[in-house]
Amino acid sequence: MSSKQIDPASEVDVLVVGGGPAGCAAATLVAQAGHRVMLLERQETPIFKIGESLIPASFETLDRLGMIDQLRASRFPKKYSVQFFSGSGKASSPFYFHETDPGDRSQTWQVLRSEFDGMLLANAEHHGVDVRRGAAVKEILFDGPAGGRAVGVKASFSGGESRKIKSRVLMDATGQRAMIARQLGIRQHDACLRMAAIFTHFEGAQRDPGIDEGATLILQTEDNRCWFWYIPLPDDRVSVGVVGPIDYLIRDRQGNPQATFDQEVMRCPGLAPRLTTARQSMGVKVLNDFSYTAERAAGDGWVLVGDAFGFLDPIYSSGMLLALKSGELAADATIAALAAEDPSAERLGTFEPTLRAGMASFRQLIYAFYTPDFNFARFLKRFPQHRLAVVDILIGDVFDRDFSALFEDLQTMISSLRPAQPAQAGETITEETTMAVEGAA
Repeated sequence: MSSKQIDPASEVDVLVVGGGPAGCAAATLVAQAGHRVMLLERQETPIFKIGESLIPASFETLDRLGMIDQLRASRFPKKYSVQFFSGSGKASSPFYFHETDPGDRSQTWQVLRSEFDGMLLANAEHHGVDVRRGAAVKEILFDGPAGGRAVGVKASFSGGESRKIKSRVLMDATGQRAMIARQLGIRQHDACLRMAAIFTHFEGAQRDPGIDEGATLILQTEDNRCWFWYIPLPDDRVSVGVVGPIDYLIRDRQGNPQATFDQEVMRCPGLAPRLTTARQSMGVKVLNDFSYTAERAAGDGWVLVGDAFGFLDPIYSSGMLLALKSGELAADATIAALAAEDPSAERLGTFEPTLRAGMASFRQLIYAFYTPDFNFARFLKRFPQHRLAVVDILIGDVFDRDFSALFEDLQTMISSLRPAQPAQAGETITEETTMAVEGAA
């Protein structure tokens, strides 16, 4: 099936705003069910974004979208593992996904988002979605005061034409712009995760040989205040970013993110040698205070997916999984709501408990990571029965799972530590921690 253009003057079944992974996943699956779907993407062509690392549990959603063969044939580096570096620069043995999950999804990919998002948009069109590029949504339309039923959008198209497009269901996939959440005032930042990230790309940086070439590396700085991601990409490119507390990375540095990034690289013994012969290929970019969620994921006639609903600290590379999975879950809820002719908040929001529970599982490990004096090695030594549960969360098996026993014991150990604010980023990435998690495999 290929897309057929829909007359914008007519009402569509589902209107998706935003053509990233969440929006494309939702649009594709609803179109596969036979509904009239239009997707509005403000960029004429996909652009640079972070969120470049897939984790194993993304496989099922990508398979439903019909993307696996395309990814296998792509030039994206294959990702088989994650490796950790302590503040001294000492490397752990890689954690290979096949050790705990030997099936097809034990190998994923590191994706260049401009290309990956383009593939997803083309795939959506192939499955019947009417994709409109260069369409900037200016306003979400409600049938009364904001907070009533969403009935469509006002958008401008390339060439300056402005139109109102009506829909039975509106899906907000606008990423961190989060149009509906901002318009309704329902976006809430996580006060316990006040972090910032400074990131860029390099060419000519060191890559490891063989099966480890595409591994994600997590590298701690020597003073334990920050951590870096290191993600190999196509064209001899590597994505490198530093994450740390806002006050430390941004507010105390006199407004020079490049200088801050360079200083933190020199404080990271595991990273600096990898960049000795590298050339920075673009200016640094900054994200502040990026952990948040909306108060609700659906209302009458509208649904939030991907970053428009929420985003977590990137330490466990959960962003792409949560985007794809939220799109899948919201699509299934929307298909059921349309079949029942009931696009109410209650019906459209049936997926929210599953999504929130999955995000909460990641969040529990993130909170532990940033807790002073907490150490996963000591936790797993005291509670060895939870080793596989910890690994399941790290590979993304977090939906429709009961981790209550793990979290109860996790809280017991955290509560025994000194009361304090969340730790500085990277404090608990140690060689001991990494080896303990790998030992769960």
